[in-house]
Amino acid sequence: MIKRIAILTSGGDSPGMNAAVRSIVRTAIHYDIEVYGIKRGYQGLIEGDLIKMDTRSVSDILDRGGTMLLTARSEAFMTEEGFGRALDVLKEYSIDGLVVIGGNGSMRGAKDLSDSGVAAIGIPGTIDNDLPYTDFTIGFDTAVNTAINAIGNLRDTSSSHGRVTIVQLMGRHCGDIALFAGIGSGADVIIVPEDEYDEDEVCRRVLEGKKRGKLHCLIIAAEGAPVTCEELKTVIMEKTGMESRITVLGHVQRGGSPSSYDRLIASRMGAYAVKVLMEGRKARAVGIKNEQMIDLDITEALEIRREKRLELIELGDILAE
Repeated sequence: MIKRIAILTSGGDSPGMNAAVRSIVRTAIHYDIEVYGIKRGYQGLIEGDLIKMDTRSVSDILDRGGTMLLTARSEAFMTEEGFGRALDVLKEYSIDGLVVIGGNGSMRGAKDLSDSGVAAIGIPGTIDNDLPYTDFTIGFDTAVNTAINAIGNLRDTSSSHGRVTIVQLMGRHCGDIALFAGIGSGADVIIVPEDEYDEDEVCRRVLEGKKRGKLHCLIIAAEGAPVTCEELKTVIMEKTGMESRITVLGHVQRGGSPSSYDRLIASRMGAYAVKVLMEGRKARAVGIKNEQMIDLDITEALEIRREKRLELIELGDILAE
């Protein structure tokens, strides 16, 4: 029987992590399970930085971005000594189950702990939406909405000056934020890591828009796009003669109050993770598919490769014509 569980948030923070923590704590307490929060991710686990949590511990955090448990990247956890210390701390506190909220690296940490006998469950908390076993990760929807709002503001000044605006959004290996925000904001060009880059086609679209009387051109590029924004700016100015400016939205995409959708899926995933532990399962990755909660072996989940979003890439091209 599960009597005591712990929660940690690791890696990059994402809006909705607090909603997941709240859901885990209150669901566990509902079933008479003690809950401990681990501060600063795996680093806090190594250092034994644990706090007892109750329903009041998670009051008024549902609408807050970031993570109340704080987060950090831990090189020490990757060492044999550090990993061993993490296992010792879990034993010292008699932790029966661990819920890890984070991205790819955090999930791998949960997998390693599971391989050592810990009943660990992973919840996908990352704005990049780069864990393909689940339709959406916690924080992605909020990040897209944050980007769309910022792009709308940039569009106003771009139109006033009649220039090309290049907006770089986060996403080193997965271009979902750029793709979803680009379509949602009516971008003329969307450049993502998963698609080929053709500078002549980009310049053609810029000039075609100018011929149609458009006052500006909006280009959205993911952080990991096959061309840098500086290179893109230089090419556009040389081949079209249009003034171009770059805006890097950066970590503002990670902050802010989570959207209603992120609050909902985070709450559902948190409660579901507790129930998975109660059923005696470990080494599972929780996610959402077709609006239904799922869980699968965490090793299998991490091995699933992302498919190219051909439909959305094509849609973005069609709507930009």
